[in-house]
Amino acid sequence: MQDLDPSILQKVNTWLQGNYDADVKQEIQTLLDQKAYTELTDSFYRDLEFGTGGLRGTMGPGSNRINKYTIGAATQGLANYLKKTYPGEKVKVAIAHDSRNNADLFSNITAEVFSANDIHVYFFKALRPTPELSFAVRHFSCKSGVMLTASHNPKEYNGYKAYGADGGQFVAPHDKAVMDEVAKIASVDDIKFNRVDANIEEIGEEIDNLYLDKITELSVSPEAIQRQKDLKIVYSPIHGTGITLVPQALMRFGFENVILVDEQTTPDGNFPTVVYPNPEEKEALTLALKKAQEVDADLVLATDPDADRVGIAVKNTDNEFILLNGNQTGCMLINYLLSAWEEKGKLTGKEYIVKTIVTSNLIEEIAKAKNVTYYNTLTGFKYIGELMTKFEGKQTFIGGGEESYGYLIGELVRDKDAVVSSAFIAEMTAYYKDKGSSLFEALLDTYVQYGFYKEKLISITKKGKTGAEEIKAMMEKFRNNPPATLGGSKVIALKDYENRIETDLNTNTTSAIELPTSDVLQFITADGSIISARPSGTEPKIKFYCSVNGKLASKEAYAETDKQLEAKIDAIMQDLGV
Repeated sequence: MQDLDPSILQKVNTWLQGNYDADVKQEIQTLLDQKAYTELTDSFYRDLEFGTGGLRGTMGPGSNRINKYTIGAATQGLANYLKKTYPGEKVKVAIAHDSRNNADLFSNITAEVFSANDIHVYFFKALRPTPELSFAVRHFSCKSGVMLTASHNPKEYNGYKAYGADGGQFVAPHDKAVMDEVAKIASVDDIKFNRVDANIEEIGEEIDNLYLDKITELSVSPEAIQRQKDLKIVYSPIHGTGITLVPQALMRFGFENVILVDEQTTPDGNFPTVVYPNPEEKEALTLALKKAQEVDADLVLATDPDADRVGIAVKNTDNEFILLNGNQTGCMLINYLLSAWEEKGKLTGKEYIVKTIVTSNLIEEIAKAKNVTYYNTLTGFKYIGELMTKFEGKQTFIGGGEESYGYLIGELVRDKDAVVSSAFIAEMTAYYKDKGSSLFEALLDTYVQYGFYKEKLISITKKGKTGAEEIKAMMEKFRNNPPATLGGSKVIALKDYENRIETDLNTNTTSAIELPTSDVLQFITADGSIISARPSGTEPKIKFYCSVNGKLASKEAYAETDKQLEAKIDAIMQDLGV
């Protein structure tokens, strides 16, 4: 046993001797017998923590895995937090799950633990999108909500997203308070698993209809849709929950020609037709693009398993389908929304939009030109939700989003929403087609008007305990020795969001960053490039977000300018040693 750290062995023995199910103990004993020490170390070296996306990890036995007990401990800790925070009240929560393997099992365990703690549970009786869970929390005046999902992660993963009373994920100081309560669960015996049926109320179609009605009311250009109702839309839920609501939302908006990708419409946690159920990956849209070519579609939409993010494809000027990245789609949505609101005379000066610090600054340029207030938040949609709650009733949120394909239009929920986004992307496509243009041509027009902003995300995976240490060392190196130049341009500013300090490297003066602390570094160059380095909160990755920009003289110059900006990104990444 000398190869297994004593502290790990101690945790392993706690599970082997504790009040855990026999099959779980057998799995752990088999790993011990096989001397699978690396796997045992990864399974037990820490307790799963809430990151930007809550609790997320691979399924299996152990304190660092998603299983009945880590889900149970998270729920017991959350229940304890809620009882302390709302003493004397009958606390209500909502629970939903996506199509992942064991998500229904874990949602039932979550309901059992809440019910055993005398908390009233509104329980979606079948799989539903994440944004609908947020909607339900707000609709039922719940104090919390839980979504069982691992978003776009591979099939081995599952997760647990905890929401506060505003329908947004917990933010400081509440997230820390919940974590503290979860950490106090010292033993499996502290978890109440005994279901109380009287505390569990099933919900379903009635919430679907209410949510869809409210989404439809947000439509800005119904007359354009009416004229373009035959717009050909190919849609894939990639084996996820989007099938429950996205086709209905498109239909309610007035679209009559929605074509489903049949091979991907059945919810399935094994995601049999894709490597990753992630609309950011071109491979995940292979079948949708094939279908789009067959039917000569105007638009391709694909949502991730919990339907909070959407990827799109449109035809370029050569009539070929191309994927838009999250920055491009986000910029186009904001540009469309502000233009349509302006045309309808709806802009009063009280409206605002929000993006994250790693999302394209083209959004800022558009907002400035339209004289609409914009805000930047940290990465993670919970910060956008927090801002929306802060301004509720004082200012009007038009829309917002982040580069990772998550957008929100309107104030119905406090999380990214692929249901409302899909409807509005289709509406936007109809709006431009109605003007004799296309979404791609409108993108080029935007670049000509405001500047060509090109973004790229480079992710480096570093798994396990050693990977986490390597990522930490990389961040320390960049923090202590920032590069002098990137892509041939001098680095003129360093933003360190962990220490909340911005340094002007020309004058060596510093100023405070008015955002919560986060392990993010941004290098800003003299020519306006922005490079952000950020360890992921939910995956074993370090991410580099690179944004460069230049002037686009004309739509015809697009291909050549695109090539130049791509070369610039490559040079920057080479300078970073990535």
